[in-house]
Amino acid sequence: MSFTGIDNLESGEALEAALRRIGDERYHNRHPFHRLLHGGRLDRGQVQAWALNRYYYQAMIPIKDASLIARCDDPAIRREWRSRLVDHDGTSENDGGVARWLALTDGLGLERAYVTSLRGLLPATRFAVDAYVHFVREKSLLEAIASSLTELFSPQIISERVSGMLANYDFVTPETLAYFSKRPPQAQRDSDFALACVKAHAATQESQKAVLAALEFKCAVLWSMLDALYAAYIEPKHLPPGCFDAG
Repeated sequence: MSFTGIDNLESGEALEAALRRIGDERYHNRHPFHRLLHGGRLDRGQVQAWALNRYYYQAMIPIKDASLIARCDDPAIRREWRSRLVDHDGTSENDGGVARWLALTDGLGLERAYVTSLRGLLPATRFAVDAYVHFVREKSLLEAIASSLTELFSPQIISERVSGMLANYDFVTPETLAYFSKRPPQAQRDSDFALACVKAHAATQESQKAVLAALEFKCAVLWSMLDALYAAYIEPKHLPPGCFDAG
């Protein structure tokens, strides 16, 4: 989607339609790596590499959200947004989305201490996730909120992922994938709120362009993480020194 010559979208509905077009074109469910993952065409080591690298993204989401809350002067937004911290960090040590992601890496046979040490991360994973955290800290609050709108599209990819992985990998169980059973209703709640904020406050052509660019940026973050996985573990298998060896 190009912003060249874009006119004022006039209504929140038109802005929403433009945001959804970005998801249709750029969300990472279209990436070849995901097609391989969901289609059962990866081996155990390649699935482990995906889960290990994705852990860093999951672990940094509450840090990203906490930074958004810290710079928000609207208590209504802060109250709503802090539910995301509970979703990811939980209310106890073994609760929440990050803990459930570690249960996923446990179930795939990865040592938890190795996963949380981040020693096996691909450099591009670290750069992409850190870029997202910096974006939320440094851009306008409206752009930070808009960047979370990839959640509009996550229920579809979660459905494809769970059904595809359970059907195709004998080393995956429903318990291994428990993280994904919680996410669709959470993502729906969060994206409904974020979309309402964006539609209410992106009232100028400049702010509308910024909102659309923020979602494009976030899609690029997710896409680039899969590019790195593909290059390291699928083709041409150029594994950076010190990274997780799927062999």
